[in-house]
Amino acid sequence: MKKLSLLGTGLIGAFYTMSLTGQRRPDRIVNVCSGHEESARKFAEKWNIPRHTTSMKEAIEDPEVEVVVVALPNYLHKEAILMACKAKKGILCTKPLATNGAEAAEILAAVEEAGVFHGYLEDLVYTPKTLKAIEMIRNGSCGRILWTKSREAHSGPHSAWFWDKKQSGGGALVDLGCHCIEIGRNYIGKDIRPVEVMCWAETQVKPIEAEDHAIALIKYESGAISQVEVSWNFRGGMDLRDEVSGTEGTIRLDHWLRTGLEVFTTGNTGNYVSEKTESDSGWLFPVGDEVHSLGYNDMFTDMLDSLEQGREPKETFYDGYIVNAIMDACYKSAGSKKWEPVELAVWRGTEGLSSNVDLIDFDELHYLIKEEKMPDGNIKIMLKEKTTGNIIQKIKSEK
Repeated sequence: MKKLSLLGTGLIGAFYTMSLTGQRRPDRIVNVCSGHEESARKFAEKWNIPRHTTSMKEAIEDPEVEVVVVALPNYLHKEAILMACKAKKGILCTKPLATNGAEAAEILAAVEEAGVFHGYLEDLVYTPKTLKAIEMIRNGSCGRILWTKSREAHSGPHSAWFWDKKQSGGGALVDLGCHCIEIGRNYIGKDIRPVEVMCWAETQVKPIEAEDHAIALIKYESGAISQVEVSWNFRGGMDLRDEVSGTEGTIRLDHWLRTGLEVFTTGNTGNYVSEKTESDSGWLFPVGDEVHSLGYNDMFTDMLDSLEQGREPKETFYDGYIVNAIMDACYKSAGSKKWEPVELAVWRGTEGLSSNVDLIDFDELHYLIKEEKMPDGNIKIMLKEKTTGNIIQKIKSEK
């Protein structure tokens, strides 16, 4: 049983608490901190948390607390984590780890020097569908991964600080792109180095300094490419979709707009439907268990089991650092309009991978390119001659 301090009583803090409470694990939040006394008090009362405070230091240094959960605005992450390191507490931090790569590197160095447990709370790599997709990929269902695409889009975040570039570190790319980047890494393989990025990021609709829409391509050393699409301008709810393409298979995931539960209603009830749903009438796609579907349950199970068993969780602050470094390259590319390198002062994965094409022998003289059954029932075979490099085709009759 672990006793936790929760820093932050916003939407993400509520989701975390629902997950920890709903699982009926022995772990308990025993102290909650908010910058506003009333928010802290009401949150503690609602979730039966014995203590509340407006002092981050008090919540972290609570002698009963073993783990600090950071669910604060981005600009407060570093301060909270360094304070928890000093107190020698385990630390779980929401995404993104930091406002930029340099800050993330400082945080990573701090937790490793302090020797404290650290987990990166990237919930969307823990959704049931994502975990199943990763399992199938690791079992070889898709062969060598060539391309991934992850999209998250909705009408914009729920708190004022998200919209302030000075507090958040950026716009839709920092808010949503961190999810999509780490999802792509999990599909491609987190030991494969991201090498360069091409990114477009603009403010299309919202009257803010940060971008409200971005698209990025992230090239990996293996030759795989990951496509990221994020927007704060999408209407019609929250669009969470992934695709994976490999030499032997394809996977498609739709997490939110098509949930398997469809409702049509003419009435306006005023009730909550699901996160970022814009209307409560017309065709609706409610989520049966929102917290579970967004990955929070499996995420906290992994984090707390890992802590008890003395092992690293699936997502650590090192992963958060890599994501921040990739986002730095995205912003640099958006400004330069060029491919920009991903600068990693710390890299612990494989080195020197080849992106060469796999050559498949058809016979002694040819490499196989493709086989396809045609409408007439015959099989057309595309081949490359080994000696000349010429492309030829053959027909194999099935009649």
